[in-house]
Amino acid sequence: MSGRQHADYLSRLPGVDNPFGEVGTADYVLLTSFRKDGTPVGTALWAALDNGKLYVWTVTDSWKVKRIRRNPQVTLQPCDRSGKPHGAVVKGTAEILDGAAADRVRGMIRGKYSVLGWLIVTGSTLRRGKKGTVGIEITADA
Repeated sequence: MSGRQHADYLSRLPGVDNPFGEVGTADYVLLTSFRKDGTPVGTALWAALDNGKLYVWTVTDSWKVKRIRRNPQVTLQPCDRSGKPHGAVVKGTAEILDGAAADRVRGMIRGKYSVLGWLIVTGSTLRRGKKGTVGIEITADA
């Protein structure tokens, strides 16, 4: 069973906390953050669900990180790897994680996406160092 299949299986078990619905089990998630003028900007990312929160991983100096630091309100949708959305939109609140928390997110991404996840995360860490990427923790809005 692949990491994605395992995550999908776990999310369907009774008692597993997944307030994101199909976003919580999607291979790719369209994370939409908002510019100062309210214009939405979406990015397709890998995501991992843990204890009712969704975690994504990205480059520290990316525009999405800057937008989230200014306005933590985001929307999420399952999407394909090119960012074409499908499925329901989920509203959430994002928080930027660094240090040990970002290490944990890198580990979740490596685990869910198996060999490809390990290669991408390890390559990025070698290229940018651990401070070159951050995790983003997203809580679904009620």
